[in-house]
Amino acid sequence: MTSPGGSIGPERPRERLWALGPAALTVTELLAILLGTGSTTGDAAVLARELLARGDGSLRDLAARPAAELTRTRAVGPAKAARLLAAFELAARLLQEQRPLLPRVRQPDDVAALLGPRLRDLAVEEFHVLALDSQSRVRRDVLVTRGLLNSALVHPREVFRAAIAEAAAGIIVVHNHPSGDPTPSPEDRAVTRQLAEAGRLLDLPLYDHVILAGDRFLSFVAAGWL
Repeated sequence: MTSPGGSIGPERPRERLWALGPAALTVTELLAILLGTGSTTGDAAVLARELLARGDGSLRDLAARPAAELTRTRAVGPAKAARLLAAFELAARLLQEQRPLLPRVRQPDDVAALLGPRLRDLAVEEFHVLALDSQSRVRRDVLVTRGLLNSALVHPREVFRAAIAEAAAGIIVVHNHPSGDPTPSPEDRAVTRQLAEAGRLLDLPLYDHVILAGDRFLSFVAAGWL
């Protein structure tokens, strides 16, 4: 079945959305998913094309139509019209939102300022990964593990999974020492070596490992160990 917006294909729109992602769907298919069901004389895709025709093929023009006009379309009752109006309003509000400013980390002091207030007074160790973009902005802060740090708990798979999902350019790992002494333990050094090697293989570099301890901190890069 072919629509003015493109081919519907043999699969149902919802199945195509899950298989290919929403960006792969035509406007007609997306409207069909919102409508859910069609009428007694046609499926949701047919109904979606009829609705889109009311806006002369333009989604923007359709969204600008009076609400009552939507319900004058065959098989579009108050429930379907409400779903469409809610989707149009969500889209409008999304455009109005500003992207939050992402914190930027260029040196160990920035890491300490970012995570120090959260980690410096904890009674247990926490191991975090900061996934950074190419401008050294933090795309995501991920808590990997809580408890005594060791190489069995901090596996490269868990550390790099979030970074890969965020399309990060590199990572900084951070953990705290409740003892108040930021001196790295043999396990700290072993974990850092393991992560640095994994980062080289994945072409996703480990930029630094920062240990926070009370009001003090230690950077592996600043110390010349990374």
